[in-house]
Amino acid sequence: MDSVEDLLRRLEQLNEIGVSLSKERDITRLLERILLAAKTITNADGGTLYRMVDGGAELRFEILRTDSLRIAMGGSSGKDISFPNLPLRDAGGAPNDSLVAAYAAIHHETVNIADAYSEPNFDFSGTRQFDERTGYRSKSFLAVPMKDHEGEVIGVLQLINAQLPGTTEVVPFSSSDQSLVESLASQAAIALTNRMLIGQLEALFESFIKLINLAIDEKSHYTGGHCQRVPALTMMLAEAVNQTTQGPLASFTMDDRDRYELKIAGLLHDCGKVTTPVHVVDKATKLQTLFDRIELLDTRFEVLKRDAEINALRRQLQLRERSDAAAEAAIWAQCKAETAAIDADREFLRATNAGGEKTADADLERVRHIASSRAWRNVDGVETEFLTADELENLTIRAGTLTQAERNTINHHIVATIRMLEQLPWPRHLRNVPEYAGGHHERMDGKGYPKGLTRDQMSVQARVMGIADIFEALTASDRPYKPGMKLSQAMGIMERFKLNGHIDPDLFDVFVSEKVYLRYAEQFLDPWQIDAISPPAPQA
Repeated sequence: MDSVEDLLRRLEQLNEIGVSLSKERDITRLLERILLAAKTITNADGGTLYRMVDGGAELRFEILRTDSLRIAMGGSSGKDISFPNLPLRDAGGAPNDSLVAAYAAIHHETVNIADAYSEPNFDFSGTRQFDERTGYRSKSFLAVPMKDHEGEVIGVLQLINAQLPGTTEVVPFSSSDQSLVESLASQAAIALTNRMLIGQLEALFESFIKLINLAIDEKSHYTGGHCQRVPALTMMLAEAVNQTTQGPLASFTMDDRDRYELKIAGLLHDCGKVTTPVHVVDKATKLQTLFDRIELLDTRFEVLKRDAEINALRRQLQLRERSDAAAEAAIWAQCKAETAAIDADREFLRATNAGGEKTADADLERVRHIASSRAWRNVDGVETEFLTADELENLTIRAGTLTQAERNTINHHIVATIRMLEQLPWPRHLRNVPEYAGGHHERMDGKGYPKGLTRDQMSVQARVMGIADIFEALTASDRPYKPGMKLSQAMGIMERFKLNGHIDPDLFDVFVSEKVYLRYAEQFLDPWQIDAISPPAPQA
């Protein structure tokens, strides 16, 4: 019989175990803690933890330990358990009462057996075969059902061979052993259920995030990959910084909760794009709205050519009475020259419409000259300006394909993102999501948007996401307005961004030194994009 001191010691152990179980977030480690705790407070040599699966039809082996045989399977052991599941019903639908663990699960009651070899009510033939193969002697058994808050069995905790403290002598599990394990099973079931519920809520929450990203993807397939790649690169860089032990970022650390918070922020960093008009997001050319208006200009050029030819023919007809071949040839040569000039302007505007990193001043001036020097006769027969004010504004975009108004519309997505995220009742471990997600367009020198924050006003996580967002945008090959850059070109731009106060220099140094860019490239870029990069030039 246990002494009062021993019972108090074991109760104190039970309390400590309960506290540790409530803190564990990983389900596999939680299950392992439960079994090891049960073995500890009963001094059992072995044990197995089963979980209910297949809608409550079977028990699955999750963790298995036998100390004297040095058997460790499941959990952190790295060894998978290959044993088949235990069915709770036979082929005819009758309860499988011959197995101890199954009986405990079916009848919601503890089974305490002093000696398996003399127990007539259960089938221990498999246990005897195991003992014959290993030289083991399975004797005392204790199987305790684990019930959730609704009284449903979610698993079974089975212990084998209780031992007298300080010896290897096998004894039956005492009534106090049984009470303590039943109490532990109850606490463990609550901890496991809570962890499972949290996991289900997290899965549901992430599904809603994916739903938002899917809506953005369906709206514009150009942004769907971005919403997946930026979080991946964010986590790569954050992990590299987390492992840094020297330099200004050596104090930065992340635990599992920090990682999850940053992951969620990464997935939601562009959720505000659901409000951005699709014709702006997908604007592949300067004149594109719901369609590429370059086709309208093509029509006008054709009208100009037609008018030039008609004018030439009319002038030739005026010469018919005197049949001046030289004059007719001159008229036709002039028409061809005008037509060639029209075609040249047409091809020039088509090329200009494609956009690019930078449009030359001379090209912008030529667009303006075409707009001021040419006119066309519209469907009403009225001579009108060749380019409308809106077309002229778009064709004189200096870089890219967006006007300033359209850039403002695009930039508004981050304002919408912050507003959307700040409306959510974030739990404490996710309260930084709006700040992380909302800061990826800020700059270290305070010239970013929407808040104009400086480096000191931003978290490391937000600065990490800023680098990830820029690098992904430079190298992405699914943008409507540009091909993906090669690594060397993208890294050259990033180096300039580091020097001009755009991105965090210390984070970029880790990005380079730990070759985060290369790991990302090997996973997400096309092979032709992965070329050698030159080391950054030493700073003066």
